[in-house]
Amino acid sequence: MAKKSKIKKKRRMLILGLGSIAIILIMTLTIGKYWIEIYDKYQEKKQLDKKLIALKEEEDKLKVDADKLQDPDYIARYAREKYLYSKDGEFILKIPEED
Repeated sequence: MAKKSKIKKKRRMLILGLGSIAIILIMTLTIGKYWIEIYDKYQEKKQLDKKLIALKEEEDKLKVDADKLQDPDYIARYAREKYLYSKDGEFILKIPEED
């Protein structure tokens, strides 16, 4: 009878040990999965922050352009330069830009 109880104790300890190892493995894998997700979100946030900075710079540039377009003198000069419009009696000479 003592031998049977020792065998039962060994089985219980084995089952308890294997169960504990299984629980630890499952928890480790779950925590690892969440850490990977957090890291991916952190990387995505960094990329989006860079994109936000670029978009804000572009917005500032567009606001400056919009303010300039409120000035009639700027619009006239821009149209003459960009679309080769001229005033009466004015000649336009296009000089190629050097790169």
